Amino acid sequence: MASVPVDPGRDEARDLARDELSKPSYERDTPLLSRVMRWILNQIDRLLDAATGAFSSRIAISAIVAVVVVLAAVIVLRTGPMARRAARRAGPVLPDRRRTAAEHRAAADAAAARSDWNTAVVERYRAVVTGLEERGVLDDRSGRTADEAAREAGAVLADVAESMRRGAILFDAVRYGGADATAGDDTSLRALDAAVAAARPSNGAPAGPTLAVPL
Repeated sequence: MASVPVDPGRDEARDLARDELSKPSYERDTPLLSRVMRWILNQIDRLLDAATGAFSSRIAISAIVAVVVVLAAVIVLRTGPMARRAARRAGPVLPDRRRTAAEHRAAADAAAARSDWNTAVVERYRAVVTGLEERGVLDDRSGRTADEAAREAGAVLADVAESMRRGAILFDAVRYGGADATAGDDTSLRALDAAVAAARPSNGAPAGPTLAVPL
């Protein structure tokens, strides 16, 4: 963390907070986390704008400390034991009644057209996983979670391993975690779908036919 001056002004305190948030350790790997960070910055701006008189510097310092504490808590929740327990509670990525990848994409497109971003995100990630099964990258198996699909696919398609992981986090957050998706999330999943369809195994072996991805 950057060193904090003894008596920082409000503008300097804002700069310190923004510098802290820009560090690679606070990787914005989900739209939800990005929104949390923006909310924190907005709260800091409001706090600093309201700070007047002799206590301005103390409030500024407190704001920076609060940012670090909150972000540390977010990182722990994302990567620590609680996150692993939440992942274990996540259910299967595909429903019992199986659809083709094209059917899941059509459902995602229809949901996006009516701004139902939650359904659009869920159906798009299901299209990605089903498409991988249809290509033979993943075996056709019931009960597979989004995280399992991401890890198994990433082991074969190294170029999209990280994108699959992020997609799985988003899927679980929306489908099982009660999070609300956005139009930006839908755009991210569309990009994932296209990238996975174009990806080839890292060993150069074919992975079944390439799927057309409607955008």
